[in-house]
Amino acid sequence: MNYKETLYFVAKCLTISSENKNKEEIEKQLQLNSIDWDAVVKVSTAHYVFPALHCNLKRANFLHYLPIELVGYMKHLTDLNRARNLKIIAQAKELNNILIGHHITPIFLKGAANLLAGLYEDVGERMVGDIDVLLAKKDFFKAIALLKKANYKKQQDQEEYLQIFRHYPKIVKTDRIAAVEIHSEILGLEQYRKEFNYNVVAKGCQVIDGVRVLSYANKLNLSIIANQINDSGFQYKTMALRNAYDVFLLSKKTNAKEAVQTLDKLSYPLNCFLSACNEVFNHPKSVAYTENKKTAAYLRGFHKQFANPTATKKKHKRIRLTLFITLRLQILYKAIVYKAYRVWLFRRLTDKNWYTEKLVQLGLRKEEY
Repeated sequence: MNYKETLYFVAKCLTISSENKNKEEIEKQLQLNSIDWDAVVKVSTAHYVFPALHCNLKRANFLHYLPIELVGYMKHLTDLNRARNLKIIAQAKELNNILIGHHITPIFLKGAANLLAGLYEDVGERMVGDIDVLLAKKDFFKAIALLKKANYKKQQDQEEYLQIFRHYPKIVKTDRIAAVEIHSEILGLEQYRKEFNYNVVAKGCQVIDGVRVLSYANKLNLSIIANQINDSGFQYKTMALRNAYDVFLLSKKTNAKEAVQTLDKLSYPLNCFLSACNEVFNHPKSVAYTENKKTAAYLRGFHKQFANPTATKKKHKRIRLTLFITLRLQILYKAIVYKAYRVWLFRRLTDKNWYTEKLVQLGLRKEEY
């Protein structure tokens, strides 16, 4: 199995709990006993959907087709992830109580919010890194001060918050499972911030067990934004299956096509992501998108990346360098205009570890472990 075949196989497996056509096709593949399970583990792990893959195969009663050792490994990691997620849910509720107790209304985002909203049939499905919390600008620094009093601290060697960033540096507490990111903005790119920010999403929020999360439509939009905009997936024409799986599940609760159409400039890149989701998930009806020349061109680029992996790798390296230079020019401009940026930039330029970090990001130096 090459990378594309493996990616599409994993993606289809993620839908078999609700898509009968895909369930039948996956079972036929499994019966042929031709699956490269090493490749499946590698791809599903890289896309942070390994536990979700296990849960879907288990619900479909397909685990008997898998090697016994692999089933045991999948169960072990899913059990660990489930235990971690239960702790994350408890920590998020604790954070909510601290902030609500001081008249601050947090909105939980992304994976932790989906856990709180009960999006997953099994809480062990979703791999979650940090707890992301969005706050109104007027409450931003007050909330940070409160959490510091509650023994949350910045991770070592992190700079203070600047408006160019969308969140405060990660804060951690010794006896809590997850780092916390306090957001003042959802989007990294400033040209989109007016379209999707606290004031926009707060209007349609839902409250579940006393915790405020986005509406299902905005959850779906954010799942795409996180990959397509914040992680530059639109430029690379790639997708993260973890985000795509969230989109698939959310498409069962809201109209995906209509959700992305509520936006303006963001509608195009989000619609392109939907088109790619529709492809890899084998065209489920719930993941409909607006078909036009732009999405057709995007899909051609999406498919092209699989045809020549070496050329794709070189192209991605060029894109990464271009994005890096563009962002640095923006920072340099702001450093000229604003003193706070000049101070931050000086600290960065005199930090040897920063140079190593950026070389790793650009792929010019291998990360040391």
